[in-house]
Amino acid sequence: MARTKQATPVRREVSSEYLSKNDRLPRESERASSGKTISDVAAVAQTDSSKALAILPKKEAGFVTLVIDIAGIYASFLTWAYLQEKLTTTSYTDAATSTPERFKFPVFLLTVQALFAAVAGKLFILASTPRGKPVPSAIPNLKILPPLLLVAFTNALAAPFGYAALAHVDYITFILAKSCKLIPVMFLHITLFRKRFPLYKYLVVALLTCGVAVFTLHSGSKKHKASTHSGQTAWGILLLGINLLFDGLTNSTQDHIFSNFQPYAGPQMMMANNFLSGLITGSYLLLSPWLVHTPLGQWFGMDATGKAGELASALDFLRRHPAVWRDVLGFALTGCVGQVFVFHTLSTFSSVVLVTVNVTRKMFTMILSVLAFGHRLTNMQWLGVGLVFGGIGIEGAIARREKAAKEAAKKAARAVEGKKAQYIYFLFSGVDMRIYNSWLE
Repeated sequence: MARTKQATPVRREVSSEYLSKNDRLPRESERASSGKTISDVAAVAQTDSSKALAILPKKEAGFVTLVIDIAGIYASFLTWAYLQEKLTTTSYTDAATSTPERFKFPVFLLTVQALFAAVAGKLFILASTPRGKPVPSAIPNLKILPPLLLVAFTNALAAPFGYAALAHVDYITFILAKSCKLIPVMFLHITLFRKRFPLYKYLVVALLTCGVAVFTLHSGSKKHKASTHSGQTAWGILLLGINLLFDGLTNSTQDHIFSNFQPYAGPQMMMANNFLSGLITGSYLLLSPWLVHTPLGQWFGMDATGKAGELASALDFLRRHPAVWRDVLGFALTGCVGQVFVFHTLSTFSSVVLVTVNVTRKMFTMILSVLAFGHRLTNMQWLGVGLVFGGIGIEGAIARREKAAKEAAKKAARAVEGKKAQYIYFLFSGVDMRIYNSWLE
């Protein structure tokens, strides 16, 4: 007896390996009751598959890009550190009075750098925006403004305390202490955000603290030890502690912004932070002629830069020593270029890469300072340096391992989602499923 062809072909139920029952193609009776056509269902499925495909990981930039970023960070910030130490430690002789004087205008220096970096941040936003897409704003909404203002305010306050500390401690101690940002960051996370950390983090903090203590207490010659007990070095360490506390608050608030205001990106943070910091420090410079004569200004020592205010005193200093302009502008330019490379590295590669680069950069900065400015370290001071960078290295290695484990878990999850999305797309695009099966093979 001849076989008769069925009016409706047997429909093959979708495998539950990739799809749930909610993802399968609705039967004719279900579509009729819902009033949806198969085109409508396919359109929704294709939209869902596009969303799933969008979470697949982007291809990471190549080795050449990594080398360029690392070289840019090293070249920019090593030059920046050299100019910073030169500006704050060099004595310039006034030709008229033959009196040596030093550049002691940190807010002016910070304002110039902030203006350079704000312009560079805007150019960075334009360059990183894909063609045809709207350029994101540095301040996209009013809700993000308070934390951005807090970042700018703490950033503006941190620098003057750091420069004030340089009057009482040498640059090597300054760099070593700045390498211990983990301490204030953890302190603020524990006290303000009630966050707990694994045991190894506390051990690393103990190593960093011991390293800085060993380095500071074994400070070379007897003459230098005498000045240490006079209280000046202790005062410098206190100023450095305040500087690190503000740095920690800046970093913690930036972490809060990136995690709660997605997709806020590094170039936007760079422009917003420097623009707002420039407004704050620029306002101080304009008000400084009045502030230095107030009791509050005298208590904070604002008159140390001159009775005319920091802006007028800085411009007068640069008029007497025009060659210093080259160092000031070079400091601002290398600082903003270094920030561009930092944010590009952070957005293109993992944060672990950036941490590794920053740790090694600070080590090279210390070596450069020893070679360029003739610092001499005792054996115990080298031990302190080893404890600090050893602790940072251990923390970085463990963080790298944890990061790799998390990335592997995310990659596996994305692979499952991507496979599901591809199956949905092939199923509802009208392609013969045998093509999909052969494509899998």
